[in-house]
Amino acid sequence: MAASSRALCNVRFAPLGGLVRSRVVAWGPVGLQQTPRPGREACYPAGNGTSHGGYRRSYGTGPVGSRVFGTGTGTGTRVLGCAAVLLGAGLGVYRTVKSSVKQEHLLAAEDEGPRRPQLTLFQYKTCPFCSKVRAFLDYQGLPYQVVEVNPVMRKEIKWSTYRKVPILMVDGDVQLNDSSVIISSLKTYLVTKSSSMSEVLSFYPEMRSVNDGGKEVSEYNNKYWLMLSEEQTQQLYPQKEAQREEMKWRQWADDWLVHLISPNVYRTPGEALASFHYIVSEGKFGTFEGFFAKYVGAAAMFLISKRLKNKYNLQDDVRQDLYKAVNDWLAAIGKQRRFLGGEQPNLGDLAVFGVLRVMEGLQAFEDMMENTKVKHWYQRMESAKLDPQL
Repeated sequence: MAASSRALCNVRFAPLGGLVRSRVVAWGPVGLQQTPRPGREACYPAGNGTSHGGYRRSYGTGPVGSRVFGTGTGTGTRVLGCAAVLLGAGLGVYRTVKSSVKQEHLLAAEDEGPRRPQLTLFQYKTCPFCSKVRAFLDYQGLPYQVVEVNPVMRKEIKWSTYRKVPILMVDGDVQLNDSSVIISSLKTYLVTKSSSMSEVLSFYPEMRSVNDGGKEVSEYNNKYWLMLSEEQTQQLYPQKEAQREEMKWRQWADDWLVHLISPNVYRTPGEALASFHYIVSEGKFGTFEGFFAKYVGAAAMFLISKRLKNKYNLQDDVRQDLYKAVNDWLAAIGKQRRFLGGEQPNLGDLAVFGVLRVMEGLQAFEDMMENTKVKHWYQRMESAKLDPQL
């Protein structure tokens, strides 16, 4: 999907007992699967699907953002992406608009170690922010159930006052919103072996304010911090400045990289139409739905991508901004490290990988691979094993 930094997907929560559209995702390799104002995420439709890592993935572009955790109000700023969803672009992202999609992916799991929470992820599969969360959960070896949210009706989250994805339910009663808060709080929970997820969430308070447009928005000033003791911090980040470096690039992925996706995926009418043609051919659409998703969705996202290009002052050839961003990322890793985290991926690696992954199968992804040297790092991320610190 594609959208602006404000294109937040609004969604609601319903009791978990009523869930129908779900599947179980087991843990496995990560490969199984802005400089705008921070604190907000957004989402759009787009993308191809490929079979990878043993399960089906469909790819698109754009961020589906989340900003808060808990059952806060869903007063987030609605942006262009959501408008596109209403125009039918979201139809392509949701694999089956009329019916539930159930898939179970069983991965080998170990029962040893601390108790692992029961997790349910409400998502749009082609959303970069949702992809970030999945990359983290996979790498941490956390089993989770996935509920695909229909981007048009959003019935799957009608029970939530928070109207965007990703939303992560922990043990059926604790709601986490905002992809970076989800990742930071869960990582803190795992490292500290805290007895309560609610206790961890108390360290990530929601800060509400009114933006220039007069709408209430939520921010998390410490969303990239892990709440650890000095001893735990030294153990997790043995190299000086490693933690701040990780935080810097996590924020960069949210505040800049994400906003390069939609303008590149829907760069031309032909690319936009090609993306939606694939979506329609793979999805289960009726004649009208297929026509609506393909032509209206492609046209809407092409126009939106142009507005995003102007909003973020991108070059006429938006590919150059994408290439530069990727090259900046590779320069940060350097030639002496396999990952930003050294021998193993850290949260910065997982964030960037999650964002770039949603372009897979599209022309923008192929061009990125051909015109940058990101391929080797990307392949290492795909084959990365479970976090050795587990």
